[in-house]
Amino acid sequence: MLACWTDYLSLCRVTAAIGYLFLLLFSFFITVYTACFNGNCQLLDSCSQATDCGPGLYCGNCPALGKSQPFCTRGQAIMPTSIVGGLPFNKYSWLMTHNSFSIVDAPSLQGVQRLTFYNQEDTVTNQLMNGVRGLMLDMYDFNGDIWLCHSFRGQCFNFTAFQPAINTLREVETFLSQNPSEIVTIVIEDYVHTPKGLSNLFVNAGLDKYWFPVSKMPKKGEDWPTVNEMVQANHRLLVFTSVASKEAEEGIAYQWKYILENEAGDPGVKPHSCPNRKESRPLNSKSASLFLMNYFPSYPVETEACKEHSAQLADMIGTCFKAAGSMMPNFLAVNFYMRSDGGGVFYDLDSMNGQRLCGCNTIAACQAGAPFGSCKNITMPSSSPMTNTAGSFSGSVQFSKSASTIYYPNQFAIGFFSIPWMLFFL
Repeated sequence: MLACWTDYLSLCRVTAAIGYLFLLLFSFFITVYTACFNGNCQLLDSCSQATDCGPGLYCGNCPALGKSQPFCTRGQAIMPTSIVGGLPFNKYSWLMTHNSFSIVDAPSLQGVQRLTFYNQEDTVTNQLMNGVRGLMLDMYDFNGDIWLCHSFRGQCFNFTAFQPAINTLREVETFLSQNPSEIVTIVIEDYVHTPKGLSNLFVNAGLDKYWFPVSKMPKKGEDWPTVNEMVQANHRLLVFTSVASKEAEEGIAYQWKYILENEAGDPGVKPHSCPNRKESRPLNSKSASLFLMNYFPSYPVETEACKEHSAQLADMIGTCFKAAGSMMPNFLAVNFYMRSDGGGVFYDLDSMNGQRLCGCNTIAACQAGAPFGSCKNITMPSSSPMTNTAGSFSGSVQFSKSASTIYYPNQFAIGFFSIPWMLFFL
């Protein structure tokens, strides 16, 4: 009798275990079935791979803010001209990438380990496809050509060189030819001494046909031509140099004659402070109608960028807006533009363009032809409607690789590039 009772208890335990296992499996399959995947995940939804997120979104994380589990983040800008078009160029805000060419994992063409800082994670083509409309490029004489280098003291070395500048400019030419209504701005940190070197470079890249002539640029803070007029005239490439003499010599606009700019590096991210760059006129000057807002630390760190692009970026935009006499930045220059805690730089651009173009808290709430302040009911942050033309992202936003000497300078390099030499890298 006791043996029978023991057998019964054993059978009960086995049955209970099978039932528990069934419930676990059932719960797992219900969770998998109800979870978003295959492009159905929306902004801030959990994701496990890039293809889970919908158009214009990417699967990222932000350990710097305690968000280690991947979730869908914004990865594409809404073009403000697609919603409110026909205004002067200086009435819009555009995304600009700092050292657009200084790309993590970019192969060394010089056969040596590159020793420099990195600022971006995907190709210039992808940047443009994702809504970047401003590129910061450092150009140097090097190896009998003009190269893009992230270097110092005005000299390019084999361990700071990236690639010939014409390669990147041809990417820009391809983008402009394939997107006939888009306008791109290039700001050159100029260390080229070859006579006519830059003007010949742009001709050889096929970009001269898009050139916005210096003679048509407003000289006293007036409005620029409308975006429609620029497109119709095919003046869709604005180029600025840091060398004043090249405006007369090569027809390349001197940057600080047309653009107001705040300080770059750590002074540009200090809370409640927005000083002008020493080369720039005061930010509240009315003698220039374009405002470039730098927002990136002196030492770029990939994993910290998502934190930098959170609430503190919005606060700094407000600070610089006041410092510039209630002038909204036209260009927002950042490192690692894809990294955020959700909306990131794209969210802030939407807000900037919404406020200046239609009086709404986001460009997505603007209504074409409606009175100023007439806004659609849209809650921010939101998964704003995106097109399906987002660039494929080739960086490491989803699952960041660990830091190494390839990604960040070692202790020797930190000392090597410390103040004041590091200022040449901004």
